[in-house]
Amino acid sequence: MAEDRRLRAVVALSQAMAAAQNPREFWRAAALGACSALSGSFAALSVWERELGRLKVLVNAGERAPGEEEFPESETYPVNRFPEITEFLHEQWAGGGEPDAWVESVPPPPDPDPVPGGAVAGPPAYRHPSAPPGGRIAGLLRRRRGCCVVAPIVLHGRAWGELYVARPLGAPVFDREDADFATVLASVVASGIAQTERLEEVRRLAFTDPLTGLANRRAVDMRLDEALERHRADGSVVSLVVCDLNGLKQVNDTHGHAVGDRLLERFGSVLSLCGAMLPGALAARLGGDEFCLLSVGPGADEVVEVAAELCLRAAELELGEGVACGVASTGDPIGQVRTARRLFRLADAAQYRAKAARSPRPVVAGRDGTVLRLADTPPRHPQQERRAFRGVPPDEDPPEPWSEP
Repeated sequence: MAEDRRLRAVVALSQAMAAAQNPREFWRAAALGACSALSGSFAALSVWERELGRLKVLVNAGERAPGEEEFPESETYPVNRFPEITEFLHEQWAGGGEPDAWVESVPPPPDPDPVPGGAVAGPPAYRHPSAPPGGRIAGLLRRRRGCCVVAPIVLHGRAWGELYVARPLGAPVFDREDADFATVLASVVASGIAQTERLEEVRRLAFTDPLTGLANRRAVDMRLDEALERHRADGSVVSLVVCDLNGLKQVNDTHGHAVGDRLLERFGSVLSLCGAMLPGALAARLGGDEFCLLSVGPGADEVVEVAAELCLRAAELELGEGVACGVASTGDPIGQVRTARRLFRLADAAQYRAKAARSPRPVVAGRDGTVLRLADTPPRHPQQERRAFRGVPPDEDPPEPWSEP
């Protein structure tokens, strides 16, 4: 019966982790699933930040003590206070074994009226020999917990972190079978983490430009749709800076595409640097020599200043001929913006105007009447439009006179 219950617990843990939609949901599902499987009252999941020499708590789940946050931002513990996370693993692997969980428990209070010949309480069960006195035991006492089981989480052959499950004072102490089962649960959690990492990598590749490491057009489209929903809800300023890197073709023809790629990477770094001046801005490569910044929140003037800084820095690049930059912001008098396509048309028209005029500064829609006219006038031949905004095929372009849907 116990084996059936534990098998069901493993299945439930796997299903809960698989259903998680983001890292925090995954961490919570892993901790709560292990807590339930081991009949604990509290569980935590921690990651070993090797470069900083510390364990960082990702989630505290179950019956939290006062001051324990579910998703703490800064709850960390120096590894030297808990060396078993490293020493225990190496000891086991050196002997050809596998990393096992161990149990820590608060020693029972002395019996005030011991029975002659009665049993004498022994040391804490399965306490790891490398654990310094007072380490985890002090933590248990401070939070009124009686015992815990600690299971190392091993990922790709390396210690990734630990799974920690505790019971309250007075509850039965974890035994050897519990520790063995905790080792199994930690392996299940490690498999879930590996799967999550693979999915995150797929998502990253789907929304990242492989050459520059910036966001790609798909990411911009999604973020812009969300930004405009926020704009309609609370009036947040949404701004789009569209850039066209000048002289890339000449660099490719003269120096080769490898040098042209380095120019694209270099400008991508400059764009990222300037984008960081606008809190939360998204820097992206739309394709070819076209880039953009998407900003939500900062005012139009602040965005224009950053765009001007971008033009200056691009002009200082060793190769290329600077950048043509157009800005469209809901903070300027550009009329109602109900679709992402409308904002893109405005920003692109401003960029086209900057390129035609060889402007060393950004051209801003709403501050240059020509831009609005360019954006609002449909092309005679839609298939020759510079960019198919939002992926709309030419035959879906609205009839003249153009009006936003």
